[in-house]
Amino acid sequence: MELLPSVLRFDWLQPAYAAVMGGLVIGAGLLMLFRHRASLGGLNVLVLWLQERHGWRAGKVQMAVDCAIVAAAFAIVEPGRVLLSVLGAVALNLVVAVNHKPGRYLGV
Repeated sequence: MELLPSVLRFDWLQPAYAAVMGGLVIGAGLLMLFRHRASLGGLNVLVLWLQERHGWRAGKVQMAVDCAIVAAAFAIVEPGRVLLSVLGAVALNLVVAVNHKPGRYLGV
């Protein structure tokens, strides 16, 4: 008998709730990385550089880029799924935009 299925089950999960909660958890993870001057690479590196060099808020820039990418998905994915992605991206980037400000705690 496996332990995990006996203590944790997902018979059904509301997609909007999953998008928001997933975005919040991923946002908290990104915030931890950013505060320790780390990133996942790619756009995160550019966003952190723009914040340090030009003073642009990392969360706002990341949200703008994420929304542009997700908006492009309307061309190939059904609108309901794209809107769930937008909801998750907004939740993720709100965590970063509200909590990652220059001069706040840095882990290094």
